[in-house]
Amino acid sequence: MKVKTLNTFVLLAGIAFWGMTAAIDIPQDIINGFGQGKSELVSKYFIGNVELTLNNKENIYSSTQAEIILKDFFRKNAPQSFTIIHEGGKTESKYAIGKLKTTGGNYRVTILLKQSGNKIYIHQLRIEQDAA
Repeated sequence: MKVKTLNTFVLLAGIAFWGMTAAIDIPQDIINGFGQGKSELVSKYFIGNVELTLNNKENIYSSTQAEIILKDFFRKNAPQSFTIIHEGGKTESKYAIGKLKTTGGNYRVTILLKQSGNKIYIHQLRIEQDAA
């Protein structure tokens, strides 16, 4: 009887721990958007205002403005490939660092995602020239 109670406790503790540590996933549309240069795939995860840093120019933009800036960036720097090289986070927030290879050079992309209810959105986006 004690073994069954202990097993049930371990199972419930494991489920609780998994639920607390299960971070949100990076939506495939965001990865595809960067890889294919499709700002509309990325921007559908913008909500309200977005903190956008592009080549050391940082500002807070409306989602519409941020999409225009990203579209212009892709027009000038056609993506050749995009790879997530690191990611981490918590239950309701996640970050990803990616390597973007373009016709205009290589960039380091940092994306901060947050979850509100069932909606995942980009809270912060940094695109910086890769020093390597």
